[in-house]
Amino acid sequence: MEMVDSERPPAKKNWYERYVLPFFSELLGTAAFVFIGCMSVVEDSGATGTLQPALVHGLSIVPIVVSLENISGSHTNPVVSLAIWLIGKMEHIMVIPYIIAQLCGGILGAALTKAVANSGSFDSSHGGAFGVIQGNEQIGAALGNEIITTTFLLLVVCMTAVNAETKSHLAPVSIALTVVINVMVGGSVSGPCMNPARAFGPAVIANYWLYHWVYWVGPVIGCLICSILMRFVIGGREIRLFLK
Repeated sequence: MEMVDSERPPAKKNWYERYVLPFFSELLGTAAFVFIGCMSVVEDSGATGTLQPALVHGLSIVPIVVSLENISGSHTNPVVSLAIWLIGKMEHIMVIPYIIAQLCGGILGAALTKAVANSGSFDSSHGGAFGVIQGNEQIGAALGNEIITTTFLLLVVCMTAVNAETKSHLAPVSIALTVVINVMVGGSVSGPCMNPARAFGPAVIANYWLYHWVYWVGPVIGCLICSILMRFVIGGREIRLFLK
């Protein structure tokens, strides 16, 4: 009996679909996210406080993820890729290419912002780079905020998009809402960034590096905390290392 189309096994991906296409997916997805995020900061009048950047950063995740998740997973964030790799849900060979694609996408998105934004607004806002920290006395709170918000975000990503027992088709919405909440709650403390590619792109284009390290160290520590929790506490049987 001839097999109908709905019963056919999915075609095996070729080398382009498995390795090259995900790279470009991450580059374009990150570029879109960083462009939209930077523009929301550069063109923000300040009248709504953190509401506009929070909504724009969060809501932009939904169309990007829905459009690209079946190609690359639509990580658009180096610590998301690192966390997924640490919990054993990503090929080793793809981690570095993903991170390179995301950082290049961040630069591209920030460059597009500079190309279309009002030059005065671009300069005054450092191209959308994170300029919340203005003194050494703020570093502790900012670093703590980045660690906590990144951990929260990555736990939502892992539990709704990766963990088999809790995976949900509402993952893009859940992740988007988490970003909105985090930015609204911690906007005046550190941003927050939660994404080194989002910090790196405008820092390169606007040449603004003040306290830039916070937006790498905080998210990486948050990533490690999330990975430990997934591996030892709340991950499913495929992820947990013990007590299976």
